[in-house]
Amino acid sequence: MPARINKRQQREQEELLALGQQPAAAADADSEEETAPLFTAEDDHDVPESDDEASKPTKAKKAKKKKKKPVASDLPEIPQQAKPAEAPKLQQSSQPKSAKKGKGKDKKKDDLDDLDTALAELSQKYPELQSVAASSSSITRNASLASLLSVSVSNLDAEAEMRKFFGAKAVIAAKSSETSSSGGSKKRRGGAPTQTQRSQLTRPHPTWSTIKQREGLSSRPLTDEEVQQKVADRNSPAAGDKWWTVEYSKRYKGATKTFMQAVMSGDPEALGRVLHKLPWHGDTLLQLAEVFRHREEYSQAVDYVERALFAYERAFIGAFSFTNGLNRLDFNRVENRPFFLALHRQVTDLQRRGCIRTAFEFGRLLYSLEPWTDPHGVLLHLDFVSIKAGMGQWLLDVHAEFSGVKTIFEDHLNPSALPGWAYARALALFAREKAGGAQQSVGSSTDALKQAMLTFPEVVPLLADKCDISLSPELRGHRALRIHTDGIGLSPAQSVLHLLSHLYAQRSAPLWKSAAHMKWFESTANGILPSLNAQRSNTTRERFLQMYASTTLRYSVYRHVLVLEQSFRNLTPFIPRSVLLAKQLACDPLPPLTALSEYNDAFFVGAEEIFSVRPRRRDARVLERLIPDAGIRAQIEALFEANPGLAGQLPGGVVEFVQMMAEMPDEALDDMMLDLAMGAGEGGAGVPGGGGMPGGLPLEGEDDLPDLDPMPPRGAAEVAPAFPEEDESEEDEDDEDEDIAPMPIRVVRNLLNRFWGGGGATADSDESDSDVEDRDHDGVD
Repeated sequence: MPARINKRQQREQEELLALGQQPAAAADADSEEETAPLFTAEDDHDVPESDDEASKPTKAKKAKKKKKKPVASDLPEIPQQAKPAEAPKLQQSSQPKSAKKGKGKDKKKDDLDDLDTALAELSQKYPELQSVAASSSSITRNASLASLLSVSVSNLDAEAEMRKFFGAKAVIAAKSSETSSSGGSKKRRGGAPTQTQRSQLTRPHPTWSTIKQREGLSSRPLTDEEVQQKVADRNSPAAGDKWWTVEYSKRYKGATKTFMQAVMSGDPEALGRVLHKLPWHGDTLLQLAEVFRHREEYSQAVDYVERALFAYERAFIGAFSFTNGLNRLDFNRVENRPFFLALHRQVTDLQRRGCIRTAFEFGRLLYSLEPWTDPHGVLLHLDFVSIKAGMGQWLLDVHAEFSGVKTIFEDHLNPSALPGWAYARALALFAREKAGGAQQSVGSSTDALKQAMLTFPEVVPLLADKCDISLSPELRGHRALRIHTDGIGLSPAQSVLHLLSHLYAQRSAPLWKSAAHMKWFESTANGILPSLNAQRSNTTRERFLQMYASTTLRYSVYRHVLVLEQSFRNLTPFIPRSVLLAKQLACDPLPPLTALSEYNDAFFVGAEEIFSVRPRRRDARVLERLIPDAGIRAQIEALFEANPGLAGQLPGGVVEFVQMMAEMPDEALDDMMLDLAMGAGEGGAGVPGGGGMPGGLPLEGEDDLPDLDPMPPRGAAEVAPAFPEEDESEEDEDDEDEDIAPMPIRVVRNLLNRFWGGGGATADSDESDSDVEDRDHDGVD
């Protein structure tokens, strides 16, 4: 017995039968051909399904395609197919549309011809419009380059890479032993807050000082006028980049001024005082990292470099991003150069630790900040770490991106014209062919190596000597393979060429020491002699010599060698003597000749003196927030004034004394109070340990620093000329910026009880109470 159907299904069945008897129904679709493209599937979603008038033509068009099927089989599918109503209409009108498309193409072709004609006339009438087209092509190239310079944040974690090689247990064990040897004193304090900040560039340690949002550093984009001043040629690809700069606050400038005074005076202990006052000062952190590196205390040096990176990363919160490859940092401004130096130090430290993939990612980040002049020469790292880390395809893509550029802009570096990149490209092609993923012929790597040897033959004997590869006597004796050990008798560009040849051979020689690479290098090198004799000129070599005629690009190479002085000291003879004797600092090696700012008197105008005498009114407000109880606060002030030695060792006065006590454990408080009691009758005692925390505990941030001399006495500072009174608004802003927590009342009361006795304030223990009762009962007063 057939299933019973409702009235709606019965009506739809009648419509299907009626449509089957009307073959002329197809003509209706053609009549609506002109209006069909005006509707889309999205418009049809707004039509209600219960509308009978709308459903009739829809079902009619669907039924035309399925009219040969039995009616019973169509009935279950009718409700499901009622929704996409316009799709069949579009399919029915597809044939006439194709005809229309053909006509449309002809019309578009005519329109394009007219447009080309108009553009040709305009280009003849207005030649300056051609520069607009050139700039648009440079913008397109910048977009493709940005994808190659975008940083992978997940690969910036050196600890994660070490876990892959050594396992998590080994890394955790090494980390715990390192912490116990260097940070054991911090654990005993127990009062320091743990660091919970997040970072893309580092892993913040719990022992680091608490950092604020920006710590005196902020960033802003350059204005159009500043960008135009930096990039004079508007057709240059650098003109289409987003340029940024870091700015210092007044307090940060004051810390930098004090830092420069310490550096110029040659007092390394003064650096510790600056860091104690401002724990996140980038220049001081980098300078101390260099001190530890010279002592071969590499773990401490790495820690200080990571702190500097973390401090600068906080300045880039906002629109600046490391991951899009579009943001640039102006190296001509002195505020930005510490971040470049910190990244360069990080790249070299990661290579020393064996974290090659992380070193590549940091190198790519450093390159993305200024790819046109490469002020720290990170491309000279990337030709090695990209091959070592298995990122050869990235090197090939960057090489292809720049090798097709025909226009040569002033002070623009082209990686495809570097000797190290030519040889690294051959290695990348060789590895790709060995993996079976080559899209070209198998001999492309050999052709690339041969081309590299013909373009830069200076590298051939150096690599052969490093890898013990034998060369024919005829090739050895060729004048193009002569080895130079200094720049005497060479032009500046030729001197840079020999310097880079030595640099690549010294750094990348381990890549060529495998048996397959050595055999491949030897067979290719011994076969280039005929081509070398017949060669009259080489386009890539000429581009290199023209490129390094620029002083800016030569300074990038010199700066690279000076930063790595310990490892590549043998390359300094290629650097001009005038550059070596020029005034430069470890915190700012070889400033650029085009620098817009430097650390001088003009830069420090308006800087805040960080070691100036704090106004008494501000000290009183801070002390009131630390100790709300007025009676206890008065007794603490009396204790501090009764011991003049404290004032000489604590430049922050009673405020610093209270903050120091809040971080001290009970045992250290006992020691300090005993010393104060013993020295009170002798004119006052100071903090035990010569300015350090009692009990041998160092001050915050000083456990890794050299022993520091005490600061000048507070009384001496007060004799200095009085500072002008600060505005009330500035004091309020300073108070709001300071993160001051009230001192624990237990610490204060215990301190007073130990120094002046129980007095009835708060008993220390139940045993003391019982002792007092026993004495009263026995009549002993």
